[in-house]
Amino acid sequence: MSSRANQPPATLRAIQYASRALRRGAPCEARTRRRLPSQSAIAWAAHQLHHVMLSNKVEMEEVVELLHPEMVCAFMSASTSQRIGTARANRSMCALLRALPKIQRVLLVDLEGAFERDPAARSRAEIVLCYPGIRALCVHRVAHELHRLRVPLVDRMLSESAHDSTGIDIHPGATIGSGFFIDHGTSVVIGETAVIGRNCTLYQGVTLGARRFDRHADGSIRRGSKRHPTLRDNVTVYANATILGGDTIIGRGSTIAAGVLVQESVPANSIVKPARVELTVARRGRGRAH
Repeated sequence: MSSRANQPPATLRAIQYASRALRRGAPCEARTRRRLPSQSAIAWAAHQLHHVMLSNKVEMEEVVELLHPEMVCAFMSASTSQRIGTARANRSMCALLRALPKIQRVLLVDLEGAFERDPAARSRAEIVLCYPGIRALCVHRVAHELHRLRVPLVDRMLSESAHDSTGIDIHPGATIGSGFFIDHGTSVVIGETAVIGRNCTLYQGVTLGARRFDRHADGSIRRGSKRHPTLRDNVTVYANATILGGDTIIGRGSTIAAGVLVQESVPANSIVKPARVELTVARRGRGRAH
């Protein structure tokens, strides 16, 4: 007999009341009878995408079988019928499959960029299997295509799965050129409207963020405006630097030093570094002999 059947009637009523109250307070998507996309299925799809795109250890059919049902759920959660949701998922999946060869070619350029710029890399296989930056970027490039195709939820879920496993947070709306390299990667944040040119390098802790949010006359946030910076080709941003603002442009070939805050545009071939900091090194006194 189930544990619920053993509950006293008063306890059962209390559980039912609490459940109804929680359901009334939940977002409308959670109250619907339609199934939302599965986080575990999306996480496994993100893992498989990394392998199918760069190591060919997984058949693409496996990824399609994982993603397609979740895409149907995602479209249905946007208040469409199962028939319409399935049709939209079919069209989106076909468009994604057509785009994958191009995405794979770009990822191979990313892989070469990582190998050329990291002296610690002993082989390309090591980068594919061990570097969180290439894993996050692989998932991002697929998520970005789904974002472009306006597939609800799945793009963000893929990105957040990569974020969970790598510590690298890239919004699927961010536009990133080929040859991109994230070294180490932990705590890198790249916002939705960021634009990154070709052959750029970011180190750990870099943030490409928003300086402010535009608002409508009623005070609500204006969505879709350019809030995050643009990096032209061949820009290097060192650890823990922060670049903010949709109108901030870092010119081609520039270098942003570690730990600086940039909130205005920088000309091409510039070096941005903090003011000189004087360091004091004091010798410790000798301890008493015992």
